[in-house]
Amino acid sequence: MKKYSSKRSIQVLANLLQQYNILDVVISPGSRNAPLAIHFSEMDDFNCYSIVDERSAAFVALGMAMSEKKPVAITCTSGSAAANYYPAITEAFYSNIPLLVLTADRPTDYVDLFDGQTIRQNHLFQQHSYGDFQLLEDSKDNAEDINSEIIKKAIELCFEKKGPVHINIPLEEPLYELVSELPTFPVVEKTIKQKEYEVPSSLIAEWNTSQRIMILVGTKDYSPELENLLTQLVKNHSVVVLSEANSNLYHEKFFRHIDRYIFGFTEQDFKTYAPDLLITVGQNVVSKKVKQFLRAAKPKQHWHLDEIWQPDTYFCLTHKIEVKPELFFSKLLNFITLEPRPYYNLWDVLRDKKDKKHQDFLNLIEFSDFYFFSRVSESVPENYNIHFSNSSAIRYAQLFDFGKRKIYCNRGTSGIDGSTSTAMGFAIKNQNPTLLVTGDLSFFYDINGLWNQYIPPFTRIIIFNNGEGNIFKIIPGPGNANSNTVDEFISTKHHKNAEFLAKHFGFSYVRVEDDGTLDRVLANFFKPDTKPKILEVNTQGKTNADTQKAYFNFLKEI
Repeated sequence: MKKYSSKRSIQVLANLLQQYNILDVVISPGSRNAPLAIHFSEMDDFNCYSIVDERSAAFVALGMAMSEKKPVAITCTSGSAAANYYPAITEAFYSNIPLLVLTADRPTDYVDLFDGQTIRQNHLFQQHSYGDFQLLEDSKDNAEDINSEIIKKAIELCFEKKGPVHINIPLEEPLYELVSELPTFPVVEKTIKQKEYEVPSSLIAEWNTSQRIMILVGTKDYSPELENLLTQLVKNHSVVVLSEANSNLYHEKFFRHIDRYIFGFTEQDFKTYAPDLLITVGQNVVSKKVKQFLRAAKPKQHWHLDEIWQPDTYFCLTHKIEVKPELFFSKLLNFITLEPRPYYNLWDVLRDKKDKKHQDFLNLIEFSDFYFFSRVSESVPENYNIHFSNSSAIRYAQLFDFGKRKIYCNRGTSGIDGSTSTAMGFAIKNQNPTLLVTGDLSFFYDINGLWNQYIPPFTRIIIFNNGEGNIFKIIPGPGNANSNTVDEFISTKHHKNAEFLAKHFGFSYVRVEDDGTLDRVLANFFKPDTKPKILEVNTQGKTNADTQKAYFNFLKEI
């Protein structure tokens, strides 16, 4: 016999989640949120996932929402449990990934009385959420009607803003009173707004009079519609489209390796290759070099296209266009001329030279992180989604061609803390297999990402273990400090490996330490198995930072 929570606030919440089709719920254990856990898990429509560590649980939910492209709910007990959600909430906020955060709480009168597991949870995430709401306890006057309106508003805000929204839920004891039947609730009237848009004539005029048009696409989900629209813009060499690995755009006329092309630009190059009209699309851009280039270039016009965010990243923003890029370009194409512009050819010549240098360098390198990325880019089956951890991993990824594989990375806050958990959440909800390519520090930092009974057997993880945060040996600055200080406190040198962790969490495991073994293992790594697999590529002691520096110096020699 089914047993549901007797709490009316929980019954109303579950009913509204059903009506809005928010059916995935990641639950972390606790007593104060037991009414939610019991209620959701007993209802047939909900898909419930038990993840113990709240920090990991929130990133797992983020990965699910990234895969499903709709809100996922997370729920935890009161106190520090809720605070552990914060890293994933900041990532969801800046990446516009919809999370509905349901924190159970002590009754409102108990705050700051030194009652157990009681902190100031109301508005806990207000700096990094699109809405913070608190329900009334069931005993309060008109609680059911008021809570129903609050929950409806919160859910619709989560859909509209495509980001995190917080509902704090004070619950009075007893917590474990259950019922076997649920009341019938009315059908809710959904009022999610749809935006309309028409291109202003002033923008059409700016486009038609600009001779050097650049479209820069940052982090973005794959959109066949956007890809098709941008393809129409480049087919006659009308514009230059710069994109990154995690822009998820695929066309031979798009410039997909920005750092490869612009490294070593002089002040004169900034002027030579600068656009007069810059159009930016999507979220964060990985390349620091392109930020430096465009800030120095100072385009006369800069349009940014996004429904939510309008950052002046390049210090020259002239038009904030709050619309989906797909809608904007579909409208714009009706009015603009698509004439060939010499600006495209200028960039195309540069690309040909740098691509040749890239291939020449690949023939020179020995076993290293750089060699590993060149091999893995050629080895991943086409149906895999690839998640990259932050720091070195996503930067290396920008230098290589991964074909039409969908690529993801937590670039909202660019932290290493939840890369594994995010990838595992994505894998759980996606019909295609998932590969996580991660550095050693990112992997060890998020070990609890593997404490997850739902990881599919076709999931793969590759750790390139260089024994430190090697990014700090690559970027300028840390080298000015004493080497022992850098090793211990910045790059955090270590000699750990993942062998016993893999076995502990039920993964198959193999480690390689040379190029011949790597090539042999990669040939079999993606074959089906009864367990998920971890491949650890040990490059400790190799000249990884020096190899990458040599690569960029080699590119300059043209």
